[in-house]
Amino acid sequence: MGSSNTGVGVKEESSLEGGGANAGASASGSAVFSEGEKVLAYHGPRIYEAKVQKVDLRKDEWKYFVHYLGWNKNWDEWVGSDRLLKFTDDNVHKQQELEKNQPADKTAKTGRSTHNKPKSSNDAKVDKEDPRNLSKGKKRKSHPGTEGDRRSPEKLVMLQFPLNLKKQLLDDWEFVAQLGKQLVKLPCSPNVDDILKSYLEYRTKKDGMIAESVGEILKGIRCYFDKALPAMLLYKKERQQYHEAVQGNTAPSTIYGAEHLLRLFVKLPELLAYVNMEEEALTKLQQKLLDFLKFLQKNQSSFFLSAYDGSNGEDETDAK
Repeated sequence: MGSSNTGVGVKEESSLEGGGANAGASASGSAVFSEGEKVLAYHGPRIYEAKVQKVDLRKDEWKYFVHYLGWNKNWDEWVGSDRLLKFTDDNVHKQQELEKNQPADKTAKTGRSTHNKPKSSNDAKVDKEDPRNLSKGKKRKSHPGTEGDRRSPEKLVMLQFPLNLKKQLLDDWEFVAQLGKQLVKLPCSPNVDDILKSYLEYRTKKDGMIAESVGEILKGIRCYFDKALPAMLLYKKERQQYHEAVQGNTAPSTIYGAEHLLRLFVKLPELLAYVNMEEEALTKLQQKLLDFLKFLQKNQSSFFLSAYDGSNGEDETDAK
């Protein structure tokens, strides 16, 4: 359940995670869910199978400690009843419908499914209409010839997204995937290149020197972004816009901005799972990536400026 998260718990008060009328009621009265009960749990725009391990009444509201089935216990968390659904055929169908509306991940075709935190088995996938998010993604599937190349879950880069950025991911998902033809206006200003340069200037000023390692990491992020954007960072409704905006040798990092860069961070744990890197170096990289996320959070009001335009989206029928 990587990163995320996208790890990406988030926005518990939102109807996006709450599931509307299908979600369990909270607060006064008896607990809606019981210890040991199998449930469906929202995590970002996706829904995961989970098990209630503890139930507690806190400040007149029932809270549930859940374990996401098939995920490391590190992703266990306390959630409100607005994040949970009864395990019924109707809600399982709802889970499947949400999955269809998430951006697709082409790596799934090779057996390399996402490994981001349960932003519900749907959150961190970004392309088959499959963040993040994300901030925490889909359960890895066993596939001959690929498992041996993958780092064990315990040694994956784990990215804890700041709460404000988790909300940013969810709002982004809601605009693009839920509200129809609402896409980020392109080109973005600042774009990804501008943001990476700003971070390098920030670190240089703070450290009193240009850290070569930081520069190399930023080059790597730019490279990952340019290659990953068309493959796994776009929702289906954004594909037409991408083909219109990115022409010839134009790099996506000069067109897209913070919204799509944040989606990359949902996917990074999965992508880095295939990098041959010593554990100590991986730990240092994780620290630098977390620092970059804090930098995004600190500058959220100036980086996430893109308006959502309703004129360029695709119809549902066109996106299939």
